[in-house]
Amino acid sequence: MEEIKKDKMNNTTKLRKKIIYKGRIKVLTGLHIGGTNSAMGIGGLDSLVVRNPLTKEPFIPGSSIKGKLRSLLEVMDGTIGGKISNEIKHGPSEDSEIRAVKLHGTAKKDHQRPSRLQVRDAHLILIEDDEIFKDTDLHYTESKTEVVIDRIISAAMPRTIERVPAGAEFELNMVLNIFDGDDEEELKSALDLSVKLLEDDYLGGNGSRGYGQVEIVMEKVEERTIDSYVAMASKLVADHEGNI
Repeated sequence: MEEIKKDKMNNTTKLRKKIIYKGRIKVLTGLHIGGTNSAMGIGGLDSLVVRNPLTKEPFIPGSSIKGKLRSLLEVMDGTIGGKISNEIKHGPSEDSEIRAVKLHGTAKKDHQRPSRLQVRDAHLILIEDDEIFKDTDLHYTESKTEVVIDRIISAAMPRTIERVPAGAEFELNMVLNIFDGDDEEELKSALDLSVKLLEDDYLGGNGSRGYGQVEIVMEKVEERTIDSYVAMASKLVADHEGNI
């Protein structure tokens, strides 16, 4: 029993460092990431954007950014989906040797792997006297009317979609965790590649119709080792004791 406990302890993966990425997401074409339509009334918008319920400002969910980064990496490597026995499986891969799984993790029961990447919700950057939203017809957003044509009877079916206008910017905050045994360079390279792929793809919905082109501006990359966290904690304790 004692040997089993020792083996489990030896196999425990320890955190080595955190790499903090901070920057901005610049919206180049109208961005639509859908929110709830519970407040939609007759004659109103057909599809709303997701908003902070307290400030009513649009934001980009971290799950939307992270999911797009993962899917683009899987599409590039040809690893999305897979085959289980004779059944074709769609969705993210669960093979632990694949880059996307190494970076984003898997919940597969046999060999769960925590995600190495954390992506925060991206909040709208507001500047005092900012002119970007001065003439928008909605609160921080615009409405875009599209018309779908029935190809059989040529009937027009209009719909109105809410979008964050081009020119808006959002905060970008990501954390890459590096554990013992991880290939740090592979993880950083996979993340950098995913970000570049995103710039030549789209974020949110309706990308094939011109929505969601973005530019990622990385402003700061900071590494924090476990020793640096211990030093910061010790300083906090010392400062607290000095103020007593």
